[in-house]
Amino acid sequence: AVAARGRTSATSLKVNPDEFVGVCEQTGVTLNRYMIEATKGQIIDEDIQSIFNSIREATKVISKLVNRAPLSQAELLGLQGEINVQGEDQKKLDVITNDVLKKALQYTGKLGTLASEEEDAPVSGVTRTDEGEVTSFGDPVLADTGKYVCVFDPLDGSSNVDAGIAVGTIFGIFKEVDSDVCELPDAGDLSEEQVNCLAATLQPGKALVAAGYVLYSCSTELVFTIGRGCVGFTLDQSIGEYVLTRPNMQIPKRGSIYSMNEANIDGWDAPLRDYVQAIQAGKGQTGKKYSLRYIGSMVGDVHRTLLYGGIFAYPADKKNTNGKLRLLYEAAPMAFIVEQAGGKAITGHSRVMDIPPVAVHQRVPVILGSTEDVDECKEFFDKSTDPKLKERCENRLKGLVTA
Repeated sequence: AVAARGRTSATSLKVNPDEFVGVCEQTGVTLNRYMIEATKGQIIDEDIQSIFNSIREATKVISKLVNRAPLSQAELLGLQGEINVQGEDQKKLDVITNDVLKKALQYTGKLGTLASEEEDAPVSGVTRTDEGEVTSFGDPVLADTGKYVCVFDPLDGSSNVDAGIAVGTIFGIFKEVDSDVCELPDAGDLSEEQVNCLAATLQPGKALVAAGYVLYSCSTELVFTIGRGCVGFTLDQSIGEYVLTRPNMQIPKRGSIYSMNEANIDGWDAPLRDYVQAIQAGKGQTGKKYSLRYIGSMVGDVHRTLLYGGIFAYPADKKNTNGKLRLLYEAAPMAFIVEQAGGKAITGHSRVMDIPPVAVHQRVPVILGSTEDVDECKEFFDKSTDPKLKERCENRLKGLVTA
């Protein structure tokens, strides 16, 4: 069976690199070989394979741009002079990397819709070549094997680029749904094409068929899931290929690190504040004091949490009652990855993957990491007597919140 929607734990059908025949000893298992084997095993279809090929090529370009940025400051660093739909100043690299990913994905012909942090609204994923010129068309053509939606944050943590600190790309892939069966929020003055794109995009995380991130740091690492556990690849610059380095990523059940911007602790919801103060003082379930590690780039912080265990949070506070991370292309894909690695992801009272988006750029609080750490944190929320806090979580599940 092809990749199914809503899968939250590894199943019996897995890609087992140990069973691959004829693997080159000089290169190891490349991403291309891995996806070919997944397609042959009917774990994914050829459309997903094609989409991953485009993500592979685009992120290699982005890796080069990030590494070259300090040497090309005028072209790549600093502000673009424009504000994105979230009201944030767009970095030059935000715009450039968004364009790189969007064009690479549109060339596949396998995507009906694309949604990005840097786009005001979802856009058509279909392109056709007309006398050598690539033109986007309003009516996507259905691929023979189906149609998908790709959501992405092209350069998470881009404010860190000028300082040479780790940044990343986050992506998620949904199966496109029929807009006729979707309940849409007030669409306003959207065109028919925009309405169709919006309907295809507004799906909860449990509908994801694949998700991943690429970390651009001292090495470039691609981590993803196709609903069969979590795997990691490292870009081998000498051959220009992603090579399998982490065939079965499992987050430790318990960690000893917490990762969040503690400068905002006074504004956090009381349950999270009490939890952090408890593990700081060694008064949590383990009786040990936790250490704080925080980069300020979600990809970097989550990657470390996946490898070492512990808990990451970008919570709600008095100023941002719905948090700041975007549900569709940051929170949901990361939650899918963490769950597939054996961890958990919540907003406080509820599971991130269950929240139905009401807007493309909707924000949610996120608490994710090792199962035992997240469960311990959730106990503080469950004991809370604050009715407004619980109501906010329940309203997100009912699709009653606004962006």
